Amino acid sequence: MLKFNSIISIVALTFLLFISGCASIVSKSNYPVAINSMPEGATITITAKNGQQIYKGKTPTTVTLKSGAGFFTGASYSVAFEKPGYEPQTAVIEKQLDGWYIGNILFGGVIGFLIVDPATGAMWKLPDSISVILAEKTSAFIIDGKELKVVFLDDVPAQLRAQMVRVK
Repeated sequence: MLKFNSIISIVALTFLLFISGCASIVSKSNYPVAINSMPEGATITITAKNGQQIYKGKTPTTVTLKSGAGFFTGASYSVAFEKPGYEPQTAVIEKQLDGWYIGNILFGGVIGFLIVDPATGAMWKLPDSISVILAEKTSAFIIDGKELKVVFLDDVPAQLRAQMVRVK
């Protein structure tokens, strides 16, 4: 009887191994992503690639996002940063292939490689954090269809300084 129970245990373990994916076992499908800005307190709006707004809040924050967006499709998100007195900026949170997904070749088998991990999104991972530095707004004027910006000399690239004209 003991031998029969051992065989059943081995068969059950083997079955579980073949119906699961390596990345699904070792990794995850949802990732906390820390979002920071310099200066802090920027309003952020996170939008999925399908256009759905996922989150709206202020920096610094941590938002848990899904790494998958469908069968064999990884998620990507657009993060819009806005703060009064600063230029708006957009950053992208992009999926990457999870190294544990390749472990299916050894441990998860064909079912994990072609079905489980692609269906759960566990074949993808997201970065731990993103950070942006917001640029202060400059004063701009339109004169005869041309834009005139008032900026600090230190903010002008060296190669453009030679083209500058002194205004008296």
